[in-house]
Amino acid sequence: MDASWIPAPEAVERAQVTRLMRELGCADYAALYRFSVERPDAYWRHLHGFLNIAWSKDPLGYVDLPQGRAFPDWFPGGELNWVDTVFAWGRTRADQPAIIAESEDGTVTEITWAGLEDRVLRFAAGLRARGFQRGDRIGLLMEMGIEAVVTFMGISALGAICVPLFSGFGVEAIRARLSGCGARALVATAGFSRRARPIDIAGLIGQVRPLLPELDTVIMKGAAAPGTIPWAEVDAPPEPDLPARMGPDDPMMVIYTSGTTGKPKGPVHTHGSFPLKIAHDAAVHFDIAPEDRFCWPADMGWIAGSLILCSALMRGATLVCYDGAPDYPDWGRMARLIERHRVTHYGASPTLIRGLAANMPASVAADLSSLRLLITAGEGIDPEHFLWFQRHIGGGRCPVINYTGGTEVSGGLLSNVPVLPIVPSGFNTASPGIRLDVLGDDGAPIREEVGELAILDPFVGMTRSFWQDRERYLDTYWSRFPNIWVHGDLALREEEGVFFLRGRSDDTLKVAGKRLGSAEVEEVVLAIPGVAEAAAIGVEDALKGQKLVVFLVAKPDAGPGLEAAAALAVEQHLGRAFRPGAVHLVAEMPKTRSQKIMRRVIRNLYTGKPPGDLSSLDNPSALEAIRASAVT
Repeated sequence: MDASWIPAPEAVERAQVTRLMRELGCADYAALYRFSVERPDAYWRHLHGFLNIAWSKDPLGYVDLPQGRAFPDWFPGGELNWVDTVFAWGRTRADQPAIIAESEDGTVTEITWAGLEDRVLRFAAGLRARGFQRGDRIGLLMEMGIEAVVTFMGISALGAICVPLFSGFGVEAIRARLSGCGARALVATAGFSRRARPIDIAGLIGQVRPLLPELDTVIMKGAAAPGTIPWAEVDAPPEPDLPARMGPDDPMMVIYTSGTTGKPKGPVHTHGSFPLKIAHDAAVHFDIAPEDRFCWPADMGWIAGSLILCSALMRGATLVCYDGAPDYPDWGRMARLIERHRVTHYGASPTLIRGLAANMPASVAADLSSLRLLITAGEGIDPEHFLWFQRHIGGGRCPVINYTGGTEVSGGLLSNVPVLPIVPSGFNTASPGIRLDVLGDDGAPIREEVGELAILDPFVGMTRSFWQDRERYLDTYWSRFPNIWVHGDLALREEEGVFFLRGRSDDTLKVAGKRLGSAEVEEVVLAIPGVAEAAAIGVEDALKGQKLVVFLVAKPDAGPGLEAAAALAVEQHLGRAFRPGAVHLVAEMPKTRSQKIMRRVIRNLYTGKPPGDLSSLDNPSALEAIRASAVT
């Protein structure tokens, strides 16, 4: 496939990764990547200065492994609190906006860098005045905005541990996560609106609180309910020992993910790992610099929320937040937001990109000339919509940084850098500092075929473990091949070094003995005119072992015959053995609030099984159509 982005010499010259190459004496990007994995100690020693990481005590080394490769001790001898790095940037631009927050109703609020530091320290001191201390777990259930950022940073400044919660969770999902880590407090919003419909969070918390005997305090933004503390009253004079001095391996966050079975997993992230990895990726992959304006709408309850926050603020850039539906009151909302706030860096999920593409010209009816870089992440993206994003949102002048990692790894494993050619839907590099490969069933590296994405050495950004569940952590990532992290993604690595994702391992299709990922099928189907969304699953088949079943959502102007067109396209592109056993047209796919399609739920419902964990489901209305098409 031909490259859709070939960087001009001036783009290469101004990129931050070019400066990093020169400082390390690397002739080109390939040499930089080799340096990063062959000499990670020297690479990270230089990065501390390059990224302006504020250490209160410089580390003596890169990593110690007294407990083995699954449990590294990062930057031994060092001392830092990650919020100090944010404050250090802010002191060079005290009166400039650190955060610009736009609500769905159009309200815009701002806080300066000086104001952010003051409010974070006052919030941390206010928590301490109410009896909270280092190591306490504190839940966070708020819409993205200034108060959420202040809360997240204030918890870290105290030395406590933030537990982000998705704003669409129900009672049981909240209870399971807060009880699982023994949280003492919850900071929440009383409510917010989506598409002008009120969402009552206070009522939800009222139901869950009696189920959590350890939860002795609820702090609430908005109309505080009886027995709660108003958010604005968590405010005390800053204290000289705050931010607290932390070790690099001291936790700053426990962020739960929904497993396909069993209780939620609680990856633990630390002061000297997660924020440093995000600062690295923000510079190397996203090319974020001071004075930039970064917007990537996301819920604070998922890893994207904290990733986006750190990407901007750890690089001295302005964070532009949006709290609301991206298509409200119409599909021009995102374009107008970019124009209004002169956003330079914009991120969107593949599902949001497909929605924007299906709703032209409204989705591009604004001045988007401030943009200079685009990001997409969250799931695989097909080439057609990758190109649409680049051409219509980025005006053909912006690289699209395809980025994939996960909750357990902080930031990117595979990504693009803007100084190399970019192939639609591909990744032009493994992230520097991460030595990885694509492995076959025998654990040997493979090329030009689908295998498991595996990480071969410990890396900055990896979870410290799951909260009080080391065995599950080891079983999840370290049990397939000795001393190798198997991530759970299917990938393909071409001989020239370009990577492609092919779906999750648990979405693997094996038809007539041949393995492929769901993304391969969906990429073919999404290229058909009239198809807006697609999901491919495998179900048991007596003849083939598994048969392929495809679900489609049509575009508003689609004609008849999409089901037959999809079956024929898959057969022609992938082979007769992969012709779908069934193609179903549905009005909507079940999705998370972050707009990921829940293929696991589709597969379970279609095969007559319980749907599994629905705590992150955003649109329950999608389930009935899947059930109606179920195998009987």
